[in-house]
Amino acid sequence: MDPVLRVVTGRWTTSILWHLVSEGPLRFGELMGLMPEISAKVLTDRLRMLEKNGLVLRTQKPTIPPEVSYQLTSEGQDLHKALAALNKVALKWGEMGWEPEKGFPEPALEAT
Repeated sequence: MDPVLRVVTGRWTTSILWHLVSEGPLRFGELMGLMPEISAKVLTDRLRMLEKNGLVLRTQKPTIPPEVSYQLTSEGQDLHKALAALNKVALKWGEMGWEPEKGFPEPALEAT
């Protein structure tokens, strides 16, 4: 499982995969709009890496300007249940006050 995790858990990679699972095919600008903190260079790099690994399909229509969209391959769709499960955990932990690098809030000590 480690080789798969190395590909799908890089910075921004799970977000890109989640948006493609949730939203279906998206154009570059649409992905940028869904992740305003990511730079165009990083998004391009991540999409190329996912394409190279066979998880994302890049489709270009012969228009002027070219219309490029990205969607998950059937292998990329295999990640749907795993990503949905991780999203469920993230939402649950968020409701519990969990934060990256900080963990869960300390439970309040009850007075005795």
